[in-house]
Amino acid sequence: MIRDFEYFAPKTLKEALTLLDKYQDEAKVIAGGQSLLILMRQGLVAPKYLIDIKGISELNYIKSDAKEGLKIGALTTHRTVEKSPMMRNGFSVLAEIERNVASIQTRNWGTVGGELCHGDPAEDPAPALITLNATLKMASLKGERTMAVEDFTLDYFETALKPGELLTEIQVPVVPPHTGTAYTKFTVIENDLPTVGAAVSIILGSGDDICQDVRVALSASAPIPMRAKQAEAVLRGKKITDALLKEAGEVASTEAEPLSDIYASEEYRRELIKVLVKRMGKEALARAKKA
Repeated sequence: MIRDFEYFAPKTLKEALTLLDKYQDEAKVIAGGQSLLILMRQGLVAPKYLIDIKGISELNYIKSDAKEGLKIGALTTHRTVEKSPMMRNGFSVLAEIERNVASIQTRNWGTVGGELCHGDPAEDPAPALITLNATLKMASLKGERTMAVEDFTLDYFETALKPGELLTEIQVPVVPPHTGTAYTKFTVIENDLPTVGAAVSIILGSGDDICQDVRVALSASAPIPMRAKQAEAVLRGKKITDALLKEAGEVASTEAEPLSDIYASEEYRRELIKVLVKRMGKEALARAKKA
């Protein structure tokens, strides 16, 4: 049962930040609500004040610039990202991810920023955003700050947001030439949260097949969406082969911290990581050669 709370629906960012500054830890922010309302019904969260930011239009946008890259407002829905033509020019992996997030009804209402702020280690967008070197912009009455996506989630359902602070924007830099990025997830039920998710981004040198840089990120493999840096080191500076990709997958499986639950055992998740990292590495390499 949901306990009584006082409801606010600010229409501007300044209004929302003022309310957050006033009520601090006694308030919760709701955007789409698919995650928060479940927690409230289960009695796990019982805020005195609920601040509904869904109506703040200034946080609902997608912008693309040849110099600054892609900017996504925190209240942009999953469906908007999925259908946006701005996902081309190196960002198509984000649209691919969104096509497999929950149902169309959920994607029509749920927001990208809301999912990131939920802090679920099994969320979909975070691994790809990590491989794309994305950052997050946060605001409070005291000012703004930015942070890499890979540093944003601190633990299960815990993020780096401070009291009185809102996530306002996801920033993805311009994708370098000869870059390929791929993401997939293994699910028990289609479009469900991943049992394991894996994203790989590879940058090749101009005129050769040498890996200049690489990023590997995993979901549902640790208490946070994690970057597998040891796996990256296996590939960086080398000509990527199937054998190297297999080794990278094996290394990623050892640096991950998966748990056993009703969906899969720790051992099964480690095997999935091996397979998915190799598979997405191969796909990212193929895309980099065509880019």
